[in-house]
Amino acid sequence: MSLDERLQTVMGTLPECVAAGYVDMESGLLLGVHTLDPHPQEVLDLLAAATLDLFQGKNVAALKQMFATEGDSAAQQFNEVILLSDGYIHIFLRTARFPKHVICFTCRRGAKLGRVLTRARLAVDGISQAV
Repeated sequence: MSLDERLQTVMGTLPECVAAGYVDMESGLLLGVHTLDPHPQEVLDLLAAATLDLFQGKNVAALKQMFATEGDSAAQQFNEVILLSDGYIHIFLRTARFPKHVICFTCRRGAKLGRVLTRARLAVDGISQAV
C-alpha cells in the first residue's frame, strides 16, 4: 500500500479527520498527503514548513537545550505536538522508525481529543511502514 493510500485509510479510523500528511523534516518535504477537500499547493507546502518550526525551530531547539541534562539531550526531543484551534484539532507525531519524520492529522474540533490522540498513536507504525 502506498503512503497516500495508507494515509487515506487511517483517516477513516480517526474521528472527524479531514486531513493527514507525512513530513520529512530533513528535506522539508511533504512526502504524502490526503485531504477531504482540495487545497492549493502553497497550503500543503506551508504544512511542511510549520511542522519543521514546531519540532526544530530555533526557539524550540533553545527550549529543549535548557531542559537537557548532561549527556541526555536526545531525550528532550519533542515527539508529539497538539494544537487546538476554534475549529480543528491538529496532531503532529514523530515516528519511532524514522525520527526525522512527522505524521500530521487534522480533525474537526467536535471530535473527542482523547479518542483522536489514541487512534493517531495507533496508526503511526502502520503509516511509517508504508515509507
